Amino acid sequence: MKRPQSVDEYIASSGHWEKTLRLLRKLISSTALEETVKWGMPVYTLHGKNVVGFSAFKAWTGLWFYQGVFLKDPARKLINAQEGTTKGLRQMRFASIQEIEESREIILAYLKEAIQNQKEGKEIKPDRNKPLEMPPEFEHAFSRDPSLKESFETLPLSKKREFIEYVGEAKLEKTRQQHLEKVLPLIRKGTGLNEKYRN
Repeated sequence: MKRPQSVDEYIASSGHWEKTLRLLRKLISSTALEETVKWGMPVYTLHGKNVVGFSAFKAWTGLWFYQGVFLKDPARKLINAQEGTTKGLRQMRFASIQEIEESREIILAYLKEAIQNQKEGKEIKPDRNKPLEMPPEFEHAFSRDPSLKESFETLPLSKKREFIEYVGEAKLEKTRQQHLEKVLPLIRKGTGLNEKYRN
């Protein structure tokens, strides 16, 4: 499926969540955040730094606070979707447009705090000294194609880590294989996973 290239495209492709996402967009757009699309999803930034995004799934829609770990969360609305793996990101989930309507003031307060935290430079930095743990899918691909391994070795550490995390964090074997197939041509080109989606 083709990735949306604009927030309008993303919302239009969200099916029964369209009105809900329009409301979330309206709330976020009332702040000083800049709208963009990254990884095929709506993301809102401050001075180029990711602050919040939104997305829709089958049973819920929600906001993603990129440095949500720093939010005080007095309403107890935030969850860590991958406990033990995700450090900074926190989600706020909604099952209906009514739930968002009822939570307007809370959402705006959290957005305001997230913006202030970003202005103050509160962010979890990735651990760049953490050793790379190569998924077996990569080892197998490299053994079949030594030139692929050579291409991988020439990449900067940040790109290597990006590819490894993208494949390794997928839970299902089928998904890991799909992620691997996606990154192989990018490794050969020396292109980062998200570069073509950056503005």
